[in-house]
Amino acid sequence: MKPLYKRKFSQGMAFTLFRGASYINVLVLAVFIGFIAINGISAISWEFLTQMPRESMTEGGILPCILGTIYISLGAILVAFPLGVGTAIYLNEFAGEGRWTRILRMGIINLAGVPSVVYGLFGLGFFVILLGMGVSLLAGALTLGAFILPLIIGSAEESLRSIPQSYREASLALGATKWQTIYKMVLPAALPGMLTGFILGVSRAAGETAPIMFTAAVYYTGKLPSSIFDEIMVMPYHIYVLATAGTSIDKTRPLQYGTALVLMFLVLGLNLAAIIIRNRLQKKL
Repeated sequence: MKPLYKRKFSQGMAFTLFRGASYINVLVLAVFIGFIAINGISAISWEFLTQMPRESMTEGGILPCILGTIYISLGAILVAFPLGVGTAIYLNEFAGEGRWTRILRMGIINLAGVPSVVYGLFGLGFFVILLGMGVSLLAGALTLGAFILPLIIGSAEESLRSIPQSYREASLALGATKWQTIYKMVLPAALPGMLTGFILGVSRAAGETAPIMFTAAVYYTGKLPSSIFDEIMVMPYHIYVLATAGTSIDKTRPLQYGTALVLMFLVLGLNLAAIIIRNRLQKKL
């Protein structure tokens, strides 16, 4: 066994390295946010947030992009969250540890590693062309829902695993059925943890470009979406187009950073709302 002073030195070095890694992460985040804010704050105005774009996207605002991003993010969550939670319940509570369960889990893990552009091509071929949805909010929400589904399943299953087995045994001993035990005891206890996957899913859905550039997003539309079958503008694709394919890239550069800044605050707002709900649920338990 090492002398006491050597063990304390090793421990101090390890803590210093971990602390340094944390500071580096915080510093990188601060630099990133500061860079976006400094370059984009000049574009932020009431007109920028509430009006339609004009003059080949060089004037006006990004209202359709904001609404489109909110609609498609919430649509993706409405698709993925119930399916993800249901799949996690089946895998953790009913499926057991057989071969079929292992195959399912392996498939979910592999789906989590598929590049987002592949999901976009899948959505184009299946939802847009085969099912005839066209380039629409519905096709984009379904594609994004499929993209974040493995994340939701993994988070929900980990939350269910964290619930002590004694909860289930006590409920069953009192005469409850297995479904009543899951519905009344396990799910309420696991829901705050599941909302962590909800938060991550919202963040990924709001910031993705590849899955929706083939299925839902367009460069410009002169109207706000009025149904789920309308094409939409979204902020990630809007930034991409302005930065790579616009006619006046230098002129639109402040708009690019301004849109990115609004997108960050939008994702922050959605995450904050989900975190508040999660914390309130945890206090009730």
